[in-house]
Amino acid sequence: MFVLVAFRSRKIDKICWLFHNSNKIFLRNCSKKSEDKKSVYVTRPDIPAVGLNILKNQCNVSTWNECSPVPRKELLKHIAGKDALFCTLVEKIDKELITTAGPQLKCIATYSVGYEHIDLETCKTLGIRVGYTPDVLTDATAELTMALLLATSRRLLEANKDVYSGGWKTWSPNYMCGQGLKSCQVGLFGFGRIGQEIAARLVPFKPKKITYTTRNKRPDAATKVGACYATFEEMVCESDVIIVCCSLTPETKEKFGKCTFAKMKKNCVFINTARGAIVDQKALYEALKEKWIMAAGLDVTTPEPLPLNEPLLKLKNVVILPHIGSADTETRCKMACITALNILAALNNEKMISEVQL
Repeated sequence: MFVLVAFRSRKIDKICWLFHNSNKIFLRNCSKKSEDKKSVYVTRPDIPAVGLNILKNQCNVSTWNECSPVPRKELLKHIAGKDALFCTLVEKIDKELITTAGPQLKCIATYSVGYEHIDLETCKTLGIRVGYTPDVLTDATAELTMALLLATSRRLLEANKDVYSGGWKTWSPNYMCGQGLKSCQVGLFGFGRIGQEIAARLVPFKPKKITYTTRNKRPDAATKVGACYATFEEMVCESDVIIVCCSLTPETKEKFGKCTFAKMKKNCVFINTARGAIVDQKALYEALKEKWIMAAGLDVTTPEPLPLNEPLLKLKNVVILPHIGSADTETRCKMACITALNILAALNNEKMISEVQL
């Protein structure tokens, strides 16, 4: 018996279909007895139900029972004997946890586009497949990046606070003046799916120039948005706006440090919606405090969440969001479905929708 899977968001009239292999996803053996089903552990109970229900139709599913990160001790306890793990980016999936699961573990699927929290070497050694959710959150993250850029460059949060605190007295020619995007040079550090979509959304704001910095040049994608390649040094020294939208790798870890910030223009607006560890946070604090750069907007930090005594929180020229790049309802539902379907594909020895190549 085969069942084609679809899901509907209450805010969306159309049915969103997910395709796999020859444009179809099939869930096999819907009438399996419970004892014949594979076992899956899900690290959160508040994953959108549309995704969990896909798994529950095919597998014996157990979950952590609180809407908060599962404690390490509990995760080690409950992963033992499971065939698959449905995790998020906040859990550390290391060698200890993977080996604790046992030799029957076939798949780890993360509810995220990033997978740096997973020990890929151990997975490769043990033949464990890894699924993730790229593409589906590209638009949501690009939208959030633009919102954060505008909020930061035009000082929107700072101005909003003045309304409520009594700081708004009267009109003044220099009051809350920020930096517009027109005639600015914008540098993108990273030019993958998300970087290209950010560039496309920048175009209507008529920046003077859009540059991108990557390991490998991407002339075809750049031509579509009128962007041009720049070296890292050129991007840092010449940009009025710098947007970090690359992956976290050993090469990009703390790529933006004290020396780099010191080379930036004093009117530079620095935006990071990629990963917190790409930035030396202490150096960023110094750059903002000493006015080496104008302002920063962050959707990612180290650690997450930030402690309330974090020095950055005392500055007016920084906007910090709680890692909400993919936080729109439709995107999160699609991510849940893809993660579930990645697991089912692995358990049935089929091609995943999105698999990390080990």
